Amino acid sequence: MKLASLMNDTRDGALVVVSRDLSRYVSAGSVAATMQQALDSWSVSAPKLTALFDQLESGAIAGEPFDQTKAHSPLPRAYQWADGSAYVNHVELVRKARGVSVPDSFWVDPLMYQGGSDDFYPPRGPISLPDTSWGIDMEAEIAIVTDDVAMGVSADNALDHIKLVMLVNDVSLRGLIPAELAKGFGFFQSKPSTAFSPVAVTPDELGDAWRGAILHRVMEVDLNDTPLGRADAGKDMTFSLADLIAHAAKSRNLGAGTIIGSGTISNKNDDGSPGSPIAMGGRGYSCLAEIRMVETINDGAPKTPFMAFGDKVGIEMHDDDGASIFGRIEQIVEKSDQ
Repeated sequence: MKLASLMNDTRDGALVVVSRDLSRYVSAGSVAATMQQALDSWSVSAPKLTALFDQLESGAIAGEPFDQTKAHSPLPRAYQWADGSAYVNHVELVRKARGVSVPDSFWVDPLMYQGGSDDFYPPRGPISLPDTSWGIDMEAEIAIVTDDVAMGVSADNALDHIKLVMLVNDVSLRGLIPAELAKGFGFFQSKPSTAFSPVAVTPDELGDAWRGAILHRVMEVDLNDTPLGRADAGKDMTFSLADLIAHAAKSRNLGAGTIIGSGTISNKNDDGSPGSPIAMGGRGYSCLAEIRMVETINDGAPKTPFMAFGDKVGIEMHDDDGASIFGRIEQIVEKSDQ
């Protein structure tokens, strides 16, 4: 099934069930008022939500027209948002551009940071920031939402705790990252609000493309309506999303509604070399930092700028028939008045 949260006069929006083709919705208020409420009692709420979805699909419920611009992120705020780095190729490029090798441990022990989860962007809302000198960048990722996960869960058992799948634009401020990391205490100011796709889907909606907690589909990233990235999310993924859950739960329980991201989707060229632009026959890039890294490796310095006010990023994924699975994240960078 597919679920969304429509914006209203509350912080958490109103939970709705969305048709498979994203054209219609029906209120889920009879089951749960919000996405978090549904996740808190998933074993009870999921069958009821599925029944609503089936009725919407069959036409037994007519539903209302679904407008993606009225949707908030499926969880407008969450108890926890943790982002991993499952595509070690991305990390390797970052370090290679600085002349630093990747430690062997990075291939067996995932990187992860805990992001701010109290204030997510709507998927069609602006990226509102005061200063472009901070190096505004997009990062296109996959994310999952869990139910309650016990500390010490194995990766095999973690797979059963994945209840929803979403797309992510993990906005990063590249100009602030070096000084923060130099302190040895991780990201904070360099990771502002994040946006998630208008719709979250249950793994069964993904069919054969969902295998082993890896989504084998192309992530489409556009910058100012021009293709920037067409990376295969199922390729070059060192850690599955179940691996990332197990990593996050090593020393703590994870509460229902925990969101865990894959990190920036990143592909190598078929010959093992760093990825190349779409215009050159490559799969392109899921963030601007990566193309700048490749430029630095190849040419000695980056040429591509980070985003400026007025720039627009689009992130989407389609099925084999060309239908949008999660809806489209589409955000314009605007100057905040704060």
